[in-house]
Amino acid sequence: MAVWRSIDGVLSGSVSATTPIVLAALGGMYTYYAGILNIAMEGMMLSGAFGAVAGSYFGHSWMLGVLGGVVGSLILAVLYVVFVIVLRTDEFVTGIALNLGAVGATTFLLRKIFKVAGAISSSPQTYFEGVPKVNIGLVRSVPVLRALVSGHTLLDWIAVAAVAISAFVVMRTRYGLRLRAAGYNAASLEASGVSTTRVRVVAVMACGVLCGLAGAFLSIGYLQVFGENMSNGRGWIALAAIVLVRGRPTGIAAICLLFGFASSLGLKAQSFHVPPQFTDMLPYLATLAALYVYALRQRGRLRRPASAA
Repeated sequence: MAVWRSIDGVLSGSVSATTPIVLAALGGMYTYYAGILNIAMEGMMLSGAFGAVAGSYFGHSWMLGVLGGVVGSLILAVLYVVFVIVLRTDEFVTGIALNLGAVGATTFLLRKIFKVAGAISSSPQTYFEGVPKVNIGLVRSVPVLRALVSGHTLLDWIAVAAVAISAFVVMRTRYGLRLRAAGYNAASLEASGVSTTRVRVVAVMACGVLCGLAGAFLSIGYLQVFGENMSNGRGWIALAAIVLVRGRPTGIAAICLLFGFASSLGLKAQSFHVPPQFTDMLPYLATLAALYVYALRQRGRLRRPASAA
């Protein structure tokens, strides 16, 4: 029984750790196909996390909290559109500026609104409602399956749905065709009478919505807490996942699940007295390993034509 409980704990933690990364990565996938490598996802997630806490606290509802998370992220998405798409500033410099700005703004607002520094958690004095969990009684006695499908929040299920919806939108719809054309051959898209700018604006806004949901999960989904810089590099991991699988939605889900498993395994290792400083590195070590494998594959593809000749 103890073994099954340990396995269930790791698998359940893997799902929870995967959700914010996969939501952000799916958002970044839209901008990736549109020809924009959006490195502002880290800041969007952080703004979404704070917006969710503020929305739930002032609105006394987890639904308003999720809405606040989306609004908080969309504020950065609008700024990204203005600077990168309208004013044509450098997307990397703009992304870094927005990430740093989000850290400063959320830290300032945390101290100004809630009168605390560092972190705030839900309490009788500062109560904010969390996203409810969905328990499925039919699988309660089935090991592994109960950890994968029961006891997770609505945002976990939204993440699952987002993978399927994004795959359909990008690969099977007219907008998806235009989205891919905006990244692969913008001149041809413009020649057909479709505005590349409009397609890219919609992509960035879709990214803002999904990053807002990811941020809301961090602060009122998994735990009812907000801490300074609590996105903690997840936006960068999401960006790595996008690049590794070249934006394929199912591939993004698989690689994010790998990162989530590494994170959950790290937390479980702490119960065996493994230093937390080491276990905290596991998701990032998994990212580096995946990038190394990707680099080897790319190098092999480049060498094949030369060897064939």
